[in-house]
Amino acid sequence: QVQLVESGGGSVQAGGSLRLSCAASGYTYSNYYMGWFRQAPGKEREGVAAIASDGTTTYADSVKGRFTISKDNAQNTLYLQMNSLKPEDTAMYYCAADPFIPSRWLLEQSVYNYWGQGTQVTVSS
Repeated sequence: QVQLVESGGGSVQAGGSLRLSCAASGYTYSNYYMGWFRQAPGKEREGVAAIASDGTTTYADSVKGRFTISKDNAQNTLYLQMNSLKPEDTAMYYCAADPFIPSRWLLEQSVYNYWGQGTQVTVSS
């Protein structure tokens, strides 16, 4: 059974940094496609960053140059390093996984089958 558990959220002032982690279990981690998504109050869930099984990464325009997605296959952990945080980054952040995602769909939340419970990120101005 696939399990994803996020951690690392918190409150930070604008311009600060946070690193989110997603511990994965129950499947061959290195073969999966994984992504970070976020949902702010009153808004739809949106893709933030994703990483394919070969390590190829993709980012939403709103976070390019500020966020970095990475994974540690030995530790079965996905990371999201978030720098230069802005108040508009405030949201619940979720990690997601799936055995295969076509590259054009990596930031599309509807194609991912496995989700964590989320971790809250709050950025104050």
